[in-house]
Amino acid sequence: MARDKPYSQACENNKQPILERIRDIFINPGTILEIGTGTGQHAVHFAAALPHLIWQPSDRPGATDHCIGWIEDAALHNVRPPLELNVASEIWPLDSIDGAYSANTAHIMAWEEVEAMFAGLGKRLGSGKPFCLYGPFSYGKKHTSDSNRQFDRHLRQQSPQMGIRDVDHLLTLARQVEFRLENDLEMPANNRLLVWRKL
Repeated sequence: MARDKPYSQACENNKQPILERIRDIFINPGTILEIGTGTGQHAVHFAAALPHLIWQPSDRPGATDHCIGWIEDAALHNVRPPLELNVASEIWPLDSIDGAYSANTAHIMAWEEVEAMFAGLGKRLGSGKPFCLYGPFSYGKKHTSDSNRQFDRHLRQQSPQMGIRDVDHLLTLARQVEFRLENDLEMPANNRLLVWRKL
């Protein structure tokens, strides 16, 4: 009997373009923490293609069951069971990681949670370790497309705490917690992949 798994068309569309980028970033063996794993489609796709990595899914408390179906069906040796992670907590379930990845989370989190995510990763990533942040972003308070502008309006109507984040604000935040922006990569559907390195 086939398992009824959650499915994201966006994940299906962007998983291969993202993989083509991160395979040149996560080149060394180690544990990669995924923040906001969601359905788990990214986790199993990346782990299958990058067997030198240990992929550690995580999601907010109460949401980790969402990815179980994809992870269990894939049965990959290098995907760990998902961890509950409240980025705003001082205590994270992992004390040390070799890299981090998060997709389509920064515009859903409150700004204080984005700050906490960077701060938490800054404490757990060693010098030179990468953090890849995927999603839509604005620049100098200007959106990169009409669809992103409409999406941002839709998010803010749902909650004033949500919204597409401005790269200028992220740069200021990153400097405060000793990250530098190594690369800003154009991706399909008006998205970007921001590659940060811990100083």
